[in-house]
Amino acid sequence: MKYVKQFLIIIGISLAGEILKYILPLPIPASIYGMAILFIALLTGIIKLKDVRETGKFLIEIMPLMFIPAGVGLMSSWGVLKPLLVPVSVITVVSLVVVMAAGGLVSQAVIRITIKKNGENYDE
Repeated sequence: MKYVKQFLIIIGISLAGEILKYILPLPIPASIYGMAILFIALLTGIIKLKDVRETGKFLIEIMPLMFIPAGVGLMSSWGVLKPLLVPVSVITVVSLVVVMAAGGLVSQAVIRITIKKNGENYDE
């Protein structure tokens, strides 16, 4: 019964995210709204971590299974996607490099700020 309660909490938050998606005119997926709601509820203590921990772990463990339908869909659409392979690959590689560079620069900036705040020496 504990797992059913935890699953219903997660489904309820997902439903709230779906409702927000239709109410707010922003191009944000409902899953992002749901994650934000769950995050805020966990931070504020509205929902205790123990109230969703086991079911959350289970859902993370079975996450790879959720990608099987998407993979099958890609394989069945190969004829349509084949001409787009080069442009999509280039876009993927470029965006990967940009995200890695941005992440590295932000990380370095945060480390420098933290070290300056703590008064430590930082040798580059």
